[in-house]
Amino acid sequence: MKVSREQVAYNRKLILDRASRLFRKKGFDGVGIVDIMKSARLTHGGFYGHFRSKDQLIAESCADALTKTRENWETEARHHPDDPLGAVVRSYLTPAHRDDPATGCVFASVGAETARRRTIVRRPFTQEVRTNLAMLERFATESSKSARRKRAIATLAGMVGALILARAVDDESLSDEILSVAADGLDP
Repeated sequence: MKVSREQVAYNRKLILDRASRLFRKKGFDGVGIVDIMKSARLTHGGFYGHFRSKDQLIAESCADALTKTRENWETEARHHPDDPLGAVVRSYLTPAHRDDPATGCVFASVGAETARRRTIVRRPFTQEVRTNLAMLERFATESSKSARRKRAIATLAGMVGALILARAVDDESLSDEILSVAADGLDP
């Protein structure tokens, strides 16, 4: 039975979405293609009609998720035009974000794993870091371009690092404290 172009596009998007969630929840090596296709309610054999390899799926699903993160940050900034950078920081460093890695930021969920992957995975990740830094630079209020760049890098690194630490500790009050103190320190 032939599948329509619309259905093929829908299935591909579904695979990307399910893979992205599973990768963020369980890590790249914690989930296989069979798991992803089962989650999408598609056959394992159908995977190769959409992707050449698991690394291609990782790259595309991470890029897709990072684009959504950037869009969320843009929305936060629009809703808080007087303090866009602070709004992004405060929306990112929350217990809700900490507690739901499957729908959260790819940088914090699989950033360390990405460092050990091939270029096919690292290249789109790197591009999204650049794109997100450029956006954060626009939100920064420092007077010089170099100062805005430094603020953007420090903010992104601080947010991601704080979220990783908050997820890693087994003491909820310490985790909350990490999020709160980091948000206060990063909010310009």
